[in-house]
Amino acid sequence: MCDMGGLDNLIANTAYLQARKSGDGDTKEMQKRRRSLSLPKPEQCVELRQKTEMNFENLCEQQPIGKKLFRQFTATVPEYQVAIDFLDELNNWDLAESTSKDNLRQNITTSFLKPDSKNFIAYLCAELAEKCKNVTEKDFEEVMEKAKEETRNFLKGKAFDEYQNSPFFERFLRWKVFERQPITEKYFYEFRILGKGGFGEVCAIQVKVSGQMYACKKLDKKRLKKKKGEKMALLEKEILEKVNSLFIVKLAYAYETKSHLCLVMSLMNGGDLKYHIYNIGERGIEMNRAIYYTAQITCGILHLHSINIVYRDMKPENVLLDDNGQCRLSDLGLAVEIKEGKSINQKAGTNGYMAPEILKEEDYTYSVDWFALGCSIYEMVAGRTPFKDFKEKMNKDEVKRRTLEEEVKYDHPKFDELTKDICKQFLMKKVEDRLGCSCPDTSLSWVKVLVLQWGKEE
Repeated sequence: MCDMGGLDNLIANTAYLQARKSGDGDTKEMQKRRRSLSLPKPEQCVELRQKTEMNFENLCEQQPIGKKLFRQFTATVPEYQVAIDFLDELNNWDLAESTSKDNLRQNITTSFLKPDSKNFIAYLCAELAEKCKNVTEKDFEEVMEKAKEETRNFLKGKAFDEYQNSPFFERFLRWKVFERQPITEKYFYEFRILGKGGFGEVCAIQVKVSGQMYACKKLDKKRLKKKKGEKMALLEKEILEKVNSLFIVKLAYAYETKSHLCLVMSLMNGGDLKYHIYNIGERGIEMNRAIYYTAQITCGILHLHSINIVYRDMKPENVLLDDNGQCRLSDLGLAVEIKEGKSINQKAGTNGYMAPEILKEEDYTYSVDWFALGCSIYEMVAGRTPFKDFKEKMNKDEVKRRTLEEEVKYDHPKFDELTKDICKQFLMKKVEDRLGCSCPDTSLSWVKVLVLQWGKEE
C-alpha cells in the first residue's frame, strides 16, 4: 500500500531542494526571471528624492543597496577610493588577531601614511598628516582613530555631495521606489513547511524574479485575534524593521493575505542551536563552537541593546544557523523597545531562562538578556539547563524556586575555571553583580573582552 503522506513529503522536500539549488546558481531560468525585473523610471523617483533625508550614515553605510552603490561611485574617483580602502584596512587591523596586527599596521603606514606612497591620504589636515607621518606603534591606535574620523568627514562632504548628483544615486532611488511597490503572495513561490508555532507556521518561499530563498512566518489572523496577539505581531514587525545586524535575522518583506500576516525573513538552513545541542552526537557541543556561537550571539544582543531593545527570549531554540554555520538571533515576538532611562516589569520569556528580576516581577531593562545568555552558554557546555536536568520532570514553580534560591552547580567535566567564571558572571542573581549590568557605560566592552578572552584561553 502506498504511503501518500510520505510521498507528499518526498515531493515537497524535492521541490524545496530544487528551488534552493536554482536560487543559488545562475541558471538560464534565473537569468530569464531577472531580465523580467524592471526598475521604475527616473521620473518616478522625483518625489522620493525630495522626501529623502540626505543622511550619510543611513544612505551610504546602513542600507546594503546604498552602501554598495556608494562604493561603486567612489571606485570611479581615485581619491575617494583611497579613502574607502584606508577605512577597510583600518577595520581589518581592528578585527585582526594580535599575531597579525603588527604586519597590518606596517602595511597601513607604508601604503597610506607616507607622502610618497601611491595611496597617500592627502585630504588630511596638516597637523594630522604630520602625526600620521611620524606615527609609532605606541600611539598608532589613537592617531588612526582621528584619521578615521577625518576620512569619514571627507567622504561625508564632497564625495557624498557628488554622489547625490550621480547615476549611482539615481539607481539607488529607483531601487527604493521599487522596494515600496505593494508585495503580495503572487510575488513568491511557496514550498514546504519548515516549522509550526503558536500563531501559525513557517514555510520556505522563493522570490519569483530573483530566485532568492526566504523563510515566511505566516501568522494566522484568527488565532492572533483569539489570543489577542495582534499588537505583539505588529511590534515584532516594527522591531525587525529597525534591526540591522549580521547576527539577527533580517526582515525582507511583509505582506498580508485574507487569512495570514506574513513576515518574510532570512532563511537559515542549519537548524536551531537546541537541535545541535541535543540531537547531534553527544549532548552539548564542542567548546570551540560554544565560544564561537557565544561571540556571535553577544554581538546580536549588543546590537539590540544599542537601539534600546530588550530581547527577552534568548535561548538556544531561538538561535538559528545558516549553511556556513554562522548563527543569528530569531523570533523577536517578545522583544520590546524601552525609552531611555525607563524600565519595564512585564513577565515575559521562557521558563528556565527567565532572570530572577522577571520572576519576582521587579523593574528590569537589558539585564535579563545577559542572564538568559548565561543559561544558554551553560546549556551548550553541559547539554542541560542550569536549573533543570536533561529530561527531568519539573513544574514551573520548582524551576522558579531553583532560579531564585539555588546556586548553579558546575559539575560537568567541560566546566574549566574560565568557562565556569563566565557562566557565573552572567548567572548572578543580583542585577548589580551580573556581567553587563553593573555599569551601563562600560558593560558592552566588558562583555566583549571577556568573551574574546574566553576564546583565546580555550
